Amino acid sequence: MTQLKIGNISIRRTAALAPMAGVADRAFRELCREYGACYTVTEMVSAKGLTMGSLKSAQLMELGETDHPAAIQLFGDDPEAMARAAESAMACGPDLIDINMGCPAPKIAGNGGGSALMKNPDLAWRIIRAVKNASPVPVTVKFRKGWDEAHINALEFALMAQDAGADAIAIHGRTRAQMYSGQADWEIIRRIKETVSIPVIGNGDVDTPQKALDLYRQTGCDLVMVGRGALGAPWLFAGIRQLLETGCCPPPPSLVERMEVMVRHVEKMIHYKGEPVALREARKHCGWYLSGIRGAASLRRMAGQITVLEDVRALAAEAVRLQEEEIASPPPVDLSSSNTV
Repeated sequence: MTQLKIGNISIRRTAALAPMAGVADRAFRELCREYGACYTVTEMVSAKGLTMGSLKSAQLMELGETDHPAAIQLFGDDPEAMARAAESAMACGPDLIDINMGCPAPKIAGNGGGSALMKNPDLAWRIIRAVKNASPVPVTVKFRKGWDEAHINALEFALMAQDAGADAIAIHGRTRAQMYSGQADWEIIRRIKETVSIPVIGNGDVDTPQKALDLYRQTGCDLVMVGRGALGAPWLFAGIRQLLETGCCPPPPSLVERMEVMVRHVEKMIHYKGEPVALREARKHCGWYLSGIRGAASLRRMAGQITVLEDVRALAAEAVRLQEEEIASPPPVDLSSSNTV
């Protein structure tokens, strides 16, 4: 498998974990690394909060020994504050700094940050240049297809980012108006890759190993980035890596294996955040791990009520019990439409 170079940083070209707010914390990043994620990006960190000494902002930047190469993602709409935040982030030892210019959340875009910067490319240019001048490590920029279907400017935005000094760019093939609905446009990623000279990371709709391979082939992108496809399925990275390296996909994990990963994920969260905070946040993760299995609706209700680690273990045990019950008691065969005489 070939290596991608972003500045002086080498990254194996398998699949990277996207910077998802409220999801891509240290515990989840480490778990995805275990399964083969080649590169990770932190949850977005407020430049304003960081420069004001916010403890939460500092915690979001913590990187573990196995969490490399990794980027710390910053968001904000003030070039000077973003530059100071990049300088502060160096204390955590990131390999890269990523600038969020794609977040569609109203509380971010509504205040001029995230995807709102796609409507103000001059300000975006000044932010990228300020961060680049302040950062001793490579700088990347993540953005979207455009603000809405009437304002598709990803290609122009990519050229602007390159001109401002970005070492690489990551494109999510949806507009801000789409949020996370509809289908990601891989064609815009292909067009950008053919136009710019810096590395292009493609993002959007990769939820199977085959789709990762398809994104590489259809766009020519330098790296595939996985977001929601990894929710409740960190083993997706192992599947992508095996498909790219051998041409074959491994079988999906058994339900017992899925539940073991779920419990270990929550244990990691507790280790880093403490039980009260971790278990509140773990409820949504458990819901994702339970998706598509027998009794998922009732199990998700159980997940919404977990308060201690033993609740998570009991939830995993109940999921396995329901599957075993189904295997032991197959549905009766319907002979009502039989053609027998």
